[in-house]
Amino acid sequence: MKKHPRFLSLFLFIGVFIFVIVPFVPLIFTSLSFGWRWPDVVPQAWSLRAWEYVVNDGRTWQAVGISLSIALIVTAINIALAIPAANALMRYPVRGKWLFEAIIFSPIIIPPFISVMGIHLTFLRLGLTETVLGVVLAHIAPTLPYMFRALMISYQTLSTDWEDQARMLGAGAMPRFFHVVLPHLAPGIVAGASLSVLISLSQYLITFIIGAGQVVTLPILLFPFISGGDPGVASAYSLLYAAIAILALIVMDAALRRYYQRNKATKEQAKGVKP
Repeated sequence: MKKHPRFLSLFLFIGVFIFVIVPFVPLIFTSLSFGWRWPDVVPQAWSLRAWEYVVNDGRTWQAVGISLSIALIVTAINIALAIPAANALMRYPVRGKWLFEAIIFSPIIIPPFISVMGIHLTFLRLGLTETVLGVVLAHIAPTLPYMFRALMISYQTLSTDWEDQARMLGAGAMPRFFHVVLPHLAPGIVAGASLSVLISLSQYLITFIIGAGQVVTLPILLFPFISGGDPGVASAYSLLYAAIAILALIVMDAALRRYYQRNKATKEQAKGVKP
């Protein structure tokens, strides 16, 4: 029986290695190769040409900055919209609740090309095309459902008795939210924010149509090389995109851990125990 956990851990490690790490190997080889052709198993010549192009191109870092800025702004807006929406739908007897949920989750089901064309026509009249603001507003549609779903699950496990106890102790609405509700919602917020950032970073069609080539994010910069350009540069851009996405997840996880450490230290101090 003692061998089963080790066997299971080894099995999971092999699975993660095959499905997560192995696909990056061809990208690494391609980005470091000079004319890697079939049927060669490994490149016959190596070169840093692709990485030199990516690193020295000023558009690369500008696109990275714009991509991260849009993703973070979209995530902040999603949090502000999803918290009151999830609170209302999960805690109050709303008539036609299923209809509201269907509307919120519809961007996951409806093909993005259909919705983005309607958004594009509206934004043309409002003068929001070719602007970062227009791209930010357009990214809310495909990302908000994931934030909303994560907060719905968090609200399902949040008992109103905790808030009632805080109310009886004299806490107002805002102190109850920040000291009782928000700490319980933190894992759901981080989970929803992770999905929101990743989905926003990966948006090509919406950014291309709404931005009209004036808002250049990393997918916009990457796509021409994938669709028939230089495979070495495309691989380098793909690895850079993956590194940014992984780094964003690591930062969010570290922020959540730090938040819980501070919360634990505060509780221990309140009990008179040294942290």
